[in-house]
Amino acid sequence: MSGTLNKVMLIGHLGDEVKMHYFEGGNCIGRFPLATNETYTNRQTGERVTNTDWHNIVVRNKAAEICEKYLSKGDKVYVEGRLKNRQWQGEDGNTRYTTEVHVQDFTFLTTKKESMANAQPSGRPTDHQEPSKPVSPSAPVEDTEEDDDLPF
Repeated sequence: MSGTLNKVMLIGHLGDEVKMHYFEGGNCIGRFPLATNETYTNRQTGERVTNTDWHNIVVRNKAAEICEKYLSKGDKVYVEGRLKNRQWQGEDGNTRYTTEVHVQDFTFLTTKKESMANAQPSGRPTDHQEPSKPVSPSAPVEDTEEDDDLPF
């Protein structure tokens, strides 16, 4: 294979609100941390262990504005993009490095607004809220842990 591939796909929960940065000319960038979890059972102790990894997510322009409008801390989202490494000079003069996921596609899986609407008593009508719309309908949305009734 002669080409290369830089592709990241993550499903996780927002660790904070989307922070927006606006530039001259109307462009903008949204940044937020995304937490992904790995859970396994320790064979020696039998206890469940959960490891959390944090990812720096970067969304640009219209996609950033959509994320800021609909996403909040704790929401579950699917993001797809590329890894980018960045360096800068810190205030102390030291060179700092970070790795970011620059999003090319995303799908909202759950939002706080949806969770609150589902938690209201069934006898009470809910206000219609604008649903979150995926940027690309082709992004896979699966929740195999809850809806999977396969025996293996």
